[in-house]
Amino acid sequence: MTATWKPHEKHGKLTTQSDLPDSVFAFPKQRKEPLTDASHVRNAIARFDQVKDVSDGERALAFANIKKAAKHYGVRLTEKSWHDLVGDARASGAPKKRSAARRRPPARKVAARKKASRKKRS
Repeated sequence: MTATWKPHEKHGKLTTQSDLPDSVFAFPKQRKEPLTDASHVRNAIARFDQVKDVSDGERALAFANIKKAAKHYGVRLTEKSWHDLVGDARASGAPKKRSAARRRPPARKVAARKKASRKKRS
């Protein structure tokens, strides 16, 4: 799939979504997931499986656009295919589970760590 993404950097004033050309979006037909900087690229990767009512071809195009934007902005992308971003979540309708490496620790553990670090400082 050939990417349609092109960098778009308007300097001097904030842009609204309607000011952006279709070539800036991961999903250009739906105008979803703008790829205007590194943080938007990371956000598009994280939310890839949340985009509804798109075909497999549109997902392939969106992944190609994200890959091209990630390379441009220096964002490390470990996934090799758009299938790696959706897994079984798209088929079942359930939200994608976070991997263990990305999961937040329970609040009680965070509180215990904070308490322990305060004791060390005293």
